[in-house]
Amino acid sequence: MEMMTMAQHFLLSAASRTLSLRSIYKAGEEAAYRTFCEMRWPENGGEAVCPRCGHEETYDISTRRKFKCKACHHHFSVTSGTIFASRKMDFVDLLAAICIIVNASKGVSMVQLSRDLDCQYKTAFVLAHKLREAMAQEVHTGEVLDGHVEVDGAYFGGHIRPANRREDRKDRRLRIHQTGKRRVVVAFRERHGDTVPFVAKSEADGVELAKVHVDRMATISADEASHWDLLHAGWDVQRINHSEAYSLNGVHTNWVESFFSRLRRMIEGQHHFVSPQYLHQYANHAAWLEDNRRTDNGSLARGLVAEAMGAPVSRQWKGYWQRAA
Repeated sequence: MEMMTMAQHFLLSAASRTLSLRSIYKAGEEAAYRTFCEMRWPENGGEAVCPRCGHEETYDISTRRKFKCKACHHHFSVTSGTIFASRKMDFVDLLAAICIIVNASKGVSMVQLSRDLDCQYKTAFVLAHKLREAMAQEVHTGEVLDGHVEVDGAYFGGHIRPANRREDRKDRRLRIHQTGKRRVVVAFRERHGDTVPFVAKSEADGVELAKVHVDRMATISADEASHWDLLHAGWDVQRINHSEAYSLNGVHTNWVESFFSRLRRMIEGQHHFVSPQYLHQYANHAAWLEDNRRTDNGSLARGLVAEAMGAPVSRQWKGYWQRAA
């Protein structure tokens, strides 16, 4: 009798595991350094190219891991002018941090990351936000979404702790008792495509965002919230009433809800609190993980290194703690 077998989920298969912390530390610092060089200058086989004049011939100052351009005599390193500019962490630890972050399908807390890397909480915090800034380059490419696009919104933050005594408690639904820190993440997701999130103060702001980021020839799926009624003026819109069903005759918003499920678990399960000032970075992180959920972790890590090497110096995070102190 032939035995029935179920197909193994990709994330449970060996194909999803092509990089490990053990292999990173076993290869050592020099191998990690070469990885960053190869991701910074892939078109030149990992050989340095002057970021100032573009000349491909350089002197290698190996004792300092620096380069000197033969044309303009500019001194630079592999991280000069990138999001990792002025870094002090060893390359092997930097690569390990990237491995940990891409392996965490629902995010990793900064306390845990700092313990895994044996570094200060501040170091882990800024490093993770720099990587999220690099992820945002892939998430927000500026391309207009087409095909079939799902749209929805979810509110985060602004929790008001109720008073101890019942007679002292306020109705937290009223505007006068709000903290003003509550924000909504509005997300657009192509079916079998990309997820693009935005942070706004109202879910209704998604209508104006759709005018910029969704092609007029696309079809849209949305729930029965009244503010989505305005979408009918510009698109072919399918609506689903979630009080009756989550999916009906192929009409649903399950793909974008999958993104929100990941983001909620990231914030509630790992970070516990996210400032509205940085909510957009966590949303981009969740979108990056969602869009790359079927990619092996080795490719994810190398891709994130390449994105970081292609990202400019972070104006928000370079010297953050010096400014915040």
